[in-house]
Amino acid sequence: MTTHTEAEIASQPDCWRRAVESIPADALPKPGERVAVVGCGTSWFIAMAYATLREQAGLGETDAFAASEAPLGRGYDRVLALTRSGTTTEVLDLLGKAGTRTTAITADPNTPVMTLADQVIVLDYADERSVVQTRFATTQLALLRASLGEDLTKAIADASEAVSAPLEAELVEAEQFSFLGTGWSVGLAQEAALKMREASRSWTEAYPAMEYRHGPISIAGPGRVTWMLGTAPEGLREQVEATGGTFFETSLDPMAELIRAQRVAVARAFARGLDPDEPMHLTRSVILSS
Repeated sequence: MTTHTEAEIASQPDCWRRAVESIPADALPKPGERVAVVGCGTSWFIAMAYATLREQAGLGETDAFAASEAPLGRGYDRVLALTRSGTTTEVLDLLGKAGTRTTAITADPNTPVMTLADQVIVLDYADERSVVQTRFATTQLALLRASLGEDLTKAIADASEAVSAPLEAELVEAEQFSFLGTGWSVGLAQEAALKMREASRSWTEAYPAMEYRHGPISIAGPGRVTWMLGTAPEGLREQVEATGGTFFETSLDPMAELIRAQRVAVARAFARGLDPDEPMHLTRSVILSS
């Protein structure tokens, strides 16, 4: 029997195609705007990726914050809030006091975020039944990347490969993972590590690739995996392999490589007798009592 998480992971190429074909004309940040992108958990990591891409595209200063830590007194032109459920307490609190134009991206049109944000983009076709977030996260990032003028043809083709490629046994059986990224894929490395923790309770860490050598490489060794999302800095593979550890890197788009990490997380959950749809101690949305 296929779990909700497995089905949602497999649907990502189709979701990305749909996202890039229907980019909202007016709701997303405009060139030159100073933007704060906020979210919690997975949404914060997607915010990190988008913020880096938008600045690299020369479209304006863009900062990413956990919603609970956003310093809105800096004078942003727009707050872009990412929230799958539309009910996360910290995001709703922030929207209520933003004091500037706000846009939200959500999966559920029947939630409080619909009235708290000035503009809302609803990706209901990418909503999920699993607690573990997979396709909504990447679909909103596909939309945001396309809005910056990126051609996602290769990324979508890579995603189709990632949902069906055999999984290496050493990934499913590894003791520990360190996910690495550079630029916008640093956020995706953080998200890959989170998926591994949520779905399979695995020991995972995440770092900017160049920072990995400044201490964290000390945990590399036999049975442990250093997993690069994107292109690794020169010499890093050799340094990791000298420890006896496994260095894993492919030519896939980092967003498609995240799909492979999602699949490994599910496979590891099954190997440990865990239910990836219902991870321990987690709920679909964090709603705090006042």
